[in-house]
Amino acid sequence: MKDFTQGSTGRLRIGIDVGGTFTDFVMADAETGKITLYKEPSTPDDPSRALIEGLDKFLAREGMAPQDVGGLMHGTTIGLNAIIQRRGARIGLIVTKGYRDILEIARCRMPSSFDLHAEKEVPLVPRSCVIEIDARFDRNGKLTSEPDEAELDRVARELAALNLDAAALMLINGYANPEAEGEIAAALSARLESFAISSAATIWPEIREYERTLVACLNAYIQPLMDTYFARLLTGLERIGVHAPLLVTASNGGSLSVGSAVARPVETILSGPASGVMAAVRQASQSGMENIITFDMGGTSSDMAVATGGTAGIATRTDIGGLPLVLPVVDVNAIGAGGGSIIWGDAQGVLKVGPHSAGAHPGPVSYGRGGTEPAVTDCFIACGFIDPANFGGGSMPLDGDAARAALDTVATQVGIEGDDRAVRLAEGALAVASAEMAGSLFRTMAERGLDPRDFVLLPFGGAGPTHANLLAEEIGIARILVPQAAGAYCAMGAAGADLRRDFVRSLRVELTEESAAAAESTFVALQAEGDAWLDNELPDIADRRVERSADMRYTGQAYELRVTLDAGADAASYAEAFHQEHERIYGFRDAEALVEIGTIRLAMIGVGQPLSASKATGDGAPVRTRRNIFHKGAWHEAAVYDRTTLGKDAILSGPAVVEQAETTTIILPDWTATVDELGNLIIERSPA
Repeated sequence: MKDFTQGSTGRLRIGIDVGGTFTDFVMADAETGKITLYKEPSTPDDPSRALIEGLDKFLAREGMAPQDVGGLMHGTTIGLNAIIQRRGARIGLIVTKGYRDILEIARCRMPSSFDLHAEKEVPLVPRSCVIEIDARFDRNGKLTSEPDEAELDRVARELAALNLDAAALMLINGYANPEAEGEIAAALSARLESFAISSAATIWPEIREYERTLVACLNAYIQPLMDTYFARLLTGLERIGVHAPLLVTASNGGSLSVGSAVARPVETILSGPASGVMAAVRQASQSGMENIITFDMGGTSSDMAVATGGTAGIATRTDIGGLPLVLPVVDVNAIGAGGGSIIWGDAQGVLKVGPHSAGAHPGPVSYGRGGTEPAVTDCFIACGFIDPANFGGGSMPLDGDAARAALDTVATQVGIEGDDRAVRLAEGALAVASAEMAGSLFRTMAERGLDPRDFVLLPFGGAGPTHANLLAEEIGIARILVPQAAGAYCAMGAAGADLRRDFVRSLRVELTEESAAAAESTFVALQAEGDAWLDNELPDIADRRVERSADMRYTGQAYELRVTLDAGADAASYAEAFHQEHERIYGFRDAEALVEIGTIRLAMIGVGQPLSASKATGDGAPVRTRRNIFHKGAWHEAAVYDRTTLGKDAILSGPAVVEQAETTTIILPDWTATVDELGNLIIERSPA
């Protein structure tokens, strides 16, 4: 595969986000400072096709040549979709003798304590494809059972007989000696003509063998798919003459080279949503707002995240398709309610929204591509929120009559009568979607002891600004910030992403002066490893920083708390940092209890060049036209504005509609919007 990570002299930096419905592009011109956006319908059968065709059209539209491109930053949910839909590779698993049932046993927990009929997730690897190997380590990382040549040959033969696409290797206590486990994986791979084997300890050397096994299995599960995708993508870039560096955004909000993404695709699973959150945090901080709730509503789902103090939350554990993932990820909560979510009635006549989506093909009924089931986008049209003739800036006109006819059919199914039943169903469906979003958000906020009314809502994605005011009313938020580039914000975040990779080592030792010193030595070693990685990714990055933390607990507790640590800390500093975090979360500290250090964590960050949208360039707030919108059971006449014409300090009283090519923003009655100097729309409740 060609190396696309070396420098380029082109003037353009382009961020790309491949979604389920649209592929978004953001172009930043270093010479003029201009930022432009573009959307291309996604091609689920081959996601790279929409990217290549869209990039080619985008460059032509802006009058730019392929050689003007200086860098491409790419976010994708291909790996995530493959896991959720169980469409990954056929993989095998090699484990220490006696641990063949590790995926079936898992954590011996029921999916639901109250549902006796709940079924566990089907393991990624069937038991028939799990092979035992006579190899294991002790707790200090010493090989207590080392496989000889004959044992390696046997395992290789059994792997070959299974006709697999890839495999994962997990050895007990391998986290204590990842280099040695990696050597065993390499020895097996060499016997099978470079057959890809993901070493669990090499990818993520953290204690807990089940979770570590899943990391390796997920990596192997999507690696062939991602390898094929990136090979096809790089070939397409060659074909249209683009030879710029290509970076891939990661789940932790940073980015990786293509080589790292292919070797460790598990780190890119949540890359798309993470990029948008990071861009939102930067935008809100520039506007003096540090506590925000991000709301990314695309075609397939809605993703929400919480940022406090100008920092996005990073989770060290999340669930992907019902499976636990212990890699650091931007803490995003997703629900199946997007612009393409299908509106339907169940057997009892109850109105439902999602989780199934119409996607890009056939899409909502209004797309005119053969879809027969109405979706949320069709509801926006019926309520007057979206002008079907001006969708996508007029580049993709929609069929409003077909949308209303499809909604009329569902209205009859759920027992809504009257000549206006289609629009009343549409409003009801939007209310159901808002309630689902609010319920998910309330749970997230309650777990952290936070009140959503103290936060600013920052929506993005194609449908986020359209639905944001409805959601704000549902959850009691009084202020909304809508960025200029909201319609392609994940691509905006990708274009300005830092390079970032996380490194870990599990210690599991009692906190003493000696263990604190050992932890500091481990941090030094991890930082050296991180510097070497960054030098290999993009050697000319001089602006770099590290973030240090450790998972700690009182002896006997089941799980740890993640504690931020300063460099050079001693045992007393470690203990006090943990006590403070424990007191913040649980309301008390136990200064007499023994404290343990679990896992050491270090993030190596190469600082990128965040983008900021152009400042407002219009003059005042000229009304382009007027149309009616339906809200709370009645029609309201709304002024319609073109966002590109809005000037700084412009005031828009609701009801109003603000249109731009990538999205539409709705300002409901009793709300008012103003335009700040950065071109953001600040929507607030009008004084009573």
